[in-house]
Amino acid sequence: MATSPAAAGLAGDVSRPAVRVACNAKALPSGSLRLSLPRRTRRRGRVVRCCAAGSSGGGVAPGEEFVGFFREAWPYIRGHRGSTFVVIISSEVVSGPHLDRVLQDISLLHGLGIKFVLVPGTHVQIDKLLSERGRKARYVGQYRVTDSDSLDAAMEAAGRIRLTIEAKLSPGPPMLNLRRHGDTGRWHGLVDNVASGNFLGAKRRGVVNGVDYGFTGEVKKIDVSRIRERLDNDSIVVVSNMGYSSSGGVLNCNTYEVATACALAMEADKLICIVDGQIFDEHGRVIHFMSIEEADMLIRKRAKLSDIAANYVKVVDEEGINPLYKDHETTLSGKDRVNGFAASFQNGLGFNNGNGIYSGEQGFAIGGEERLSRSNGYISELAAAAYVCHGGVQRVHIIDGTVDGSLLLELFTRDGTGTMIARDVYEGTRMATEEDLPGIRKIIRPLEDSGVLVRRTDEELLEALESFYVVERDGSIIACAALFPFPEEKSGEVAAIAVSEECRGRGQGDKLLDYVEKVALSLGLEKLFLLTTRTADWFVRRGFSECSIESIPEQRRKRINLSRGSKYYIKQLQPKHAGVTANNFVIR
Repeated sequence: MATSPAAAGLAGDVSRPAVRVACNAKALPSGSLRLSLPRRTRRRGRVVRCCAAGSSGGGVAPGEEFVGFFREAWPYIRGHRGSTFVVIISSEVVSGPHLDRVLQDISLLHGLGIKFVLVPGTHVQIDKLLSERGRKARYVGQYRVTDSDSLDAAMEAAGRIRLTIEAKLSPGPPMLNLRRHGDTGRWHGLVDNVASGNFLGAKRRGVVNGVDYGFTGEVKKIDVSRIRERLDNDSIVVVSNMGYSSSGGVLNCNTYEVATACALAMEADKLICIVDGQIFDEHGRVIHFMSIEEADMLIRKRAKLSDIAANYVKVVDEEGINPLYKDHETTLSGKDRVNGFAASFQNGLGFNNGNGIYSGEQGFAIGGEERLSRSNGYISELAAAAYVCHGGVQRVHIIDGTVDGSLLLELFTRDGTGTMIARDVYEGTRMATEEDLPGIRKIIRPLEDSGVLVRRTDEELLEALESFYVVERDGSIIACAALFPFPEEKSGEVAAIAVSEECRGRGQGDKLLDYVEKVALSLGLEKLFLLTTRTADWFVRRGFSECSIESIPEQRRKRINLSRGSKYYIKQLQPKHAGVTANNFVIR
């Protein structure tokens, strides 16, 4: 995707009713990527307060803060209802003091209509059991070598964790203070149903490169129909990493391989990775956005230092698969191939690397000594996230489970608290070129004829072309918009937003407006304004409010055609968090 220098590295979430902000900070010079572990002493156990957007926290009346947050969360509550989320709870979180709060928040979200498939990690517990029994864990690459002692420990750990999760979810919501709302008899039935079972079919990994992996398994089949049946019956489903072979044996599978299999086989709306740290930029600020292209570039930069990153690159660059950074045809369909690569899970066969070969070793399995030591931070989780985004999962979130309420804040606030990797953000959006002029003219002419847009001559369009942005699909321009900056006033005018008739109602206008806002932020602008005669409601729903002509920069006021009777609208931009570029990452 070609972009202007000002817009390079921008990303956003057009699926959210209110989008996160990812303005671009100054990029580090090439090669200055830095990786480090999280400064847990600053964050562990920290409680994040939920505030209304724009609230300073001072002088807020009792209850006002709660009301503000609840209203801010309303679009997300509606938007997530009925969605299916596959959630990996890392073994570090499972074994730590934060599991209770994580499960409490999952119970709350389940009550709001979200369907959950939980895949808990087990490696910390397995290693601990082996150590207590005088045995040492052995890893080769991303996989554990599972001998008979390791299998016994894995079965015990998986059983304990499953029972713990079931027990902690069983009580349902707390009953405190419900009496003031009347008879509480019916409230006693509000418990979370938890379902688990033999949902995972597996096959032995066998002997690879001379290493016998013993009872280590690779995912072969996810029983999608039975999982969906339980989800439809309002149960939270727990999928263990212990798989069952066709010969009746029990196999120890990689947790991330199981979770990615579930997400892809079930076509989940989100994959959420709850880990024990975060991804930061070079200034120590949490990176809230990565497009799949940005994640791919970062992983490639780490390939010489990380075996997991190198394995990801190998899979993506298999023969017949085009890597993301090359130019080739793309599609905008969420379930289609992305830039020539489509990971997929085929029940009964395993994972397909895109060229018809099914295998378990496809880069989605993460683990081993590299992950245990965190020598490359959370690059392994990022590789798994990019992999499933390639396969069709629209959003993957990596959040810090040691921060209280992080799951709620990630899902119900504009900016979230973790890192989201998205596969369709701004796909096909770029600066306009002279070759785009006929396509832009075709889109805006009907709106000019109806009086919605100001009529422009071809010469005027050509002169303003460097301020236009377009969305291209299959060689055709399907949407356009313009941004005219007024740097002295730190403001910019949004103009000529138009979407082709056949593509209206599909979010292209939102995507383009969000992109323009990111460009404005990268230019240091603090507010956007516009003039409109017939589309005010659309902009009001997207955060603009009516203003007087005095709010318009004087230079622009002198050129306003007052005879049109245009209304004036303005929006304050909120650059809360730094954005990302290929050289602007710190993985902690």
